Amino acid sequence: PWGVFQTLTITYASEVCPVNMRAYLASYVNFCWGLGQFIGIGVIMSMLDRDDEWAYRIPYALQWMWPLPLAVGIFFAPESPWWLVRKGKLDKAKASLLRLTSLNLETEFDADETVDMMVHTTALEEKTTKGASYWDCFKGHDLRRTEIVCACWGIQNLSGNSFSNYSTYFLTQAGLDSNSAYGFALGQYGINMVGVIGAWFLMSRGVGRRSLYLYGLCGLCAMLLVLGFLGLVPESHRREGSIATGSIMLGWALMYQLTVGTVCYSLVGELSTRRLQIKTVALGRVFYIIVNIICSIITPYMLNPGAWDWRNFAGFFWAGLCFLCVVYTYFRVPEPTGRSFAELDLLFEKGVSARKFATTKVNVFAEDVGGDFMNKYHQRAKAQPTEFYAS
Repeated sequence: PWGVFQTLTITYASEVCPVNMRAYLASYVNFCWGLGQFIGIGVIMSMLDRDDEWAYRIPYALQWMWPLPLAVGIFFAPESPWWLVRKGKLDKAKASLLRLTSLNLETEFDADETVDMMVHTTALEEKTTKGASYWDCFKGHDLRRTEIVCACWGIQNLSGNSFSNYSTYFLTQAGLDSNSAYGFALGQYGINMVGVIGAWFLMSRGVGRRSLYLYGLCGLCAMLLVLGFLGLVPESHRREGSIATGSIMLGWALMYQLTVGTVCYSLVGELSTRRLQIKTVALGRVFYIIVNIICSIITPYMLNPGAWDWRNFAGFFWAGLCFLCVVYTYFRVPEPTGRSFAELDLLFEKGVSARKFATTKVNVFAEDVGGDFMNKYHQRAKAQPTEFYAS
């Protein structure tokens, strides 16, 4: 089920929010990752002074407190209106939208109009995307979308994330005791959550997802170069160099969560087509895990004095990979900010350059999806049993 949690959360978040809120809820998933890691490190720190079997039993036992409240929340969560539209359950889609919307005198929300837009978008996607299998993720313009989603996931690791996670190692090398080193690690995961909130602020001020991702990678690359040059510190000042390395890694973590770490969750949820979204996100997550396994294997070899013993010089390796990520992002990752799913579909279908996504004008309702496509959904809706829903 772990893979389900890693993929469905993003796709669900991107489908239950309006365009202007989509990025915040999708990236909130990253905040939850940071919160879980923060709690985990805190529990481990509290067990450091124990030398009995409960030192490992308690952390495992505490994990059992989460399933029940999560199950209750999931049970009462509304179904994705996009999924309901694809199944032809238009009445249920409208009911779900009404549950997700706070209606008041200042709101001009029209559930019927929104459902019609979803039907139009779904019909448009069905017209341009013939199937909905994993193989279809690698056909036509959907191949480009799959590639970008996979790359966005992979860049999270290729930008040096596995290297920065060794801040505790460098601080221990500087002479800090285990409690202090874990305290820094706890602070790093706290920084992760602060970074997500900072990313929300930047997005609310009009900074685009592509811009955050691109300039964030530039900043990460520069900091990795600094980490590499710290390897030139003389052995007589190794302690100071290790403290500087650990501290910069904490700063790197903040920059990462302000940009790449957080924005990735929004990008992967927005850049895949609705019909293939769960499959595209799943493929991207599989690619992420593969890259993560490779990085997790080679990074200890880089730092271990008994292996490659690169120490800080590993920063140059990760800076090189991060620079390649910068180049890829500049040429391939588009800007989805403010775009509806239908607009994104048209931009990809027309093969618009990633650098021109933000400025290209499209009119989704000028596109003829054909009466057959539209009628099919309305006929399917009529075939559903009549039900009544409270708004």
